[in-house]
Amino acid sequence: MTRDPRYDVLFEPVKIGPVTARNRFYQVPHCNGMGRTYPSSMAAMRRTKAEGGWAVVCTEQIEIHPSADHSPWAGGRLWDDSDMPVLARMCDGIHEHGSLAGAELNYAGLMSASRYSREIPMAPSHAPLATFDPGQARAMDKSDIRDLRRWHVAAARRARQVGFDLVYVYAGHQLSTISHFLSPYRNQRTDEYGGSLENRARLLREVLADTREAVGDSCAVAIRFSVDELMGDAGFTSDGEGRDLVEMLADIPDLWDVNISGWEHDSATSRFKPQGYQEEYIRFVKRVTSKPVVAVGRYTSPDTMVSLVRGGVMDFIGAARPTIADPFLPRKIEEGRVQDIRECIGCNICVSGDHASVPIRCTQNPTMGEEWRKGWHPERIAPATSPASVLIVGAGPAGLEAARALGQRGYDVTLADRNTEAGGRVAAERRLPGLSEWDRVADYRTYQISQMANVQIFLQSEMTADMIAEFGADHVVLATGSRWVANGRGRENPAGISIDAAVPVLTPDDIMSGARPEGPVIVFDDDHYYMGGLMAEKLRRDGLDVTYVTPASEVSSWTHNTLEQHFIQRRLLELGVRVVLSSNLAGIGPDGAVVECGYTGAETGLPGATLVPVTMREPVDALYSQIAGLGDLQVSRIGDCLAPGTIAAAVYSGHRCARAFGEPAAGEVSFRRELPALSPEF
Repeated sequence: MTRDPRYDVLFEPVKIGPVTARNRFYQVPHCNGMGRTYPSSMAAMRRTKAEGGWAVVCTEQIEIHPSADHSPWAGGRLWDDSDMPVLARMCDGIHEHGSLAGAELNYAGLMSASRYSREIPMAPSHAPLATFDPGQARAMDKSDIRDLRRWHVAAARRARQVGFDLVYVYAGHQLSTISHFLSPYRNQRTDEYGGSLENRARLLREVLADTREAVGDSCAVAIRFSVDELMGDAGFTSDGEGRDLVEMLADIPDLWDVNISGWEHDSATSRFKPQGYQEEYIRFVKRVTSKPVVAVGRYTSPDTMVSLVRGGVMDFIGAARPTIADPFLPRKIEEGRVQDIRECIGCNICVSGDHASVPIRCTQNPTMGEEWRKGWHPERIAPATSPASVLIVGAGPAGLEAARALGQRGYDVTLADRNTEAGGRVAAERRLPGLSEWDRVADYRTYQISQMANVQIFLQSEMTADMIAEFGADHVVLATGSRWVANGRGRENPAGISIDAAVPVLTPDDIMSGARPEGPVIVFDDDHYYMGGLMAEKLRRDGLDVTYVTPASEVSSWTHNTLEQHFIQRRLLELGVRVVLSSNLAGIGPDGAVVECGYTGAETGLPGATLVPVTMREPVDALYSQIAGLGDLQVSRIGDCLAPGTIAAAVYSGHRCARAFGEPAAGEVSFRRELPALSPEF
């Protein structure tokens, strides 16, 4: 297939100072949970994106000095020459495919507690550490400012030596000391580095000039800047000081990477923000500078990308999450395979890996983070090793991915599901408020399967053990999912909750199937991810009186890992949901519920007619035990049928099953590890 000529503009080369990008696809700096901790994994992941057609591939934040040590966060590091080989490996992989490598240098100051180095972070003014560690960053004097400039220069020179083509000066997301100098609410100085915008921007201007001198004419100098902090007059705004600063420095850097602050806004989930919502904030930049501009918006549609370029909004289509969901997105557009793009769903499960300092994972792309560890490629997979046939029961995320990947390998696959549509839990959850884009998990896989002659899907096909045995497949994979329990069993109440028989109980499955409670509703959330908050939101939007109770100290507490927690709790409060925190549901009867304070044990009565427990799910695995008694059938379980988890975990489980099928059994450790080496002095 050939590229649609409408998209030719996306493949034009673009000059960035002394270097040239081969097209307009630009992977902006993004965290990945690997960095210096899992350097081979990080390098292989970045290399894969260059192979997939991204013309510029950048690092995550790279620390430049021990006094701004991010540990245990797994970012990049250029403290001294010993850190250079890791980044050189990454650059080599990117250059192998004709792409440019960008380094985002940063001194994070009060955003880094220096837990490993035990050095004292520095900031424009004395301030508590933003990490909530019990300590403070100290105010910088003039010699400290000179040191910071010197560290930037040293790191820039090392970046040039290891092979980077672009070197960033980071002034965005309120994650850098330079951005803290810019900040009217963080910078309390009264000298020439404080007060007016001209003064607050002095350090940025100096570091830009220093970096230019350090890298010479071999590297481009980029600036990453948040034009709006969404704080009104307390911070930068795109029609105030944000615009003023861009105008002040318009043609000094070789490239403007513009966004909004902080990370939870710039990388907002699809539940709360649509694709491209940042445009209204960054649109002015191209009118102010003659230098190329890159910006993000979780773009996956080439038509949208073309309109942004032709409309003068940006020169490069910046992306982080879309490059994770599909590292080969540019290649697919170039080869006329737009329909094969694996579109980001905006769930931010990728961010959760970074927050945990483990290799990044993705709901849509189960190979993300496994490029080196397991040798998984996002587009290639080993061919079938036999003519074996496979019957998969259950067309949810795990079953669909197993069928797609097994079909790609060349196996004959039959996929059966009792429902009228494929998707399993995704088909139900996509109808909840804000989750419509999650349907892409099913849409991508059902389309890919529809193009395979060796894979057949049969819906409205309830399979019994006898039917499975009679079918005669060489191998059976059960992907029958899970269901929410109705008895309240969970973390806080492993034996369940005392629920009077007269109390109506509806699970999230019942609600998603159309059941409507009567009277006041109590949502008890002992799951702590998105479902409890969504149940409360949906039922309140349906006009019901809703009380949300959780043993946690905040609503949907795990969603800090997906940058959503604040938005979820605010939405429930704005909708008028009554929120009861740090409390267990001790029991519920016809006259209401009893909640128990998690600290004192004090009991409080709570009116409620219907209980919606969101506590745990049980595998739907009865078929497994039934089939086990039928003889020699080879049967395996995947996804929620094996162990309920996230949708990303289910997709990964299905993919892993397909990769392992017909292959020799892996060892006890099924992936390569990056092991520490003892120093010679030990």
